[in-house]
Amino acid sequence: MSATHPSGSKMRQSADWMTKADERILEVIREEGNMTPQALSREGTTPRIDITRKYAGRRCRKLAKAGLLRKIDRGLFGITERGVAFLDEEFDARELPDPDTDAE
Repeated sequence: MSATHPSGSKMRQSADWMTKADERILEVIREEGNMTPQALSREGTTPRIDITRKYAGRRCRKLAKAGLLRKIDRGLFGITERGVAFLDEEFDARELPDPDTDAE
């Protein structure tokens, strides 16, 4: 059963390990294009998300391991088709295991 918003629209289904910042990171990269953690953070020339560069980097790497972002170059990330599908409520991220735990 998928969750719906009171307005009747679907809601994004985040994995347990995802944070609120993760959704915002995905949204900003989809809207503005490939970005570095610094450009995403409050430390960038144009502050976009109220997080540190270090935290943005950790979250980008984790989202890349999960397949929601892709590492384009050293420190540069872009959104994947799966990341777009998640934002468009077409992919249930609860299906994703925590990329930092080994599934054996």
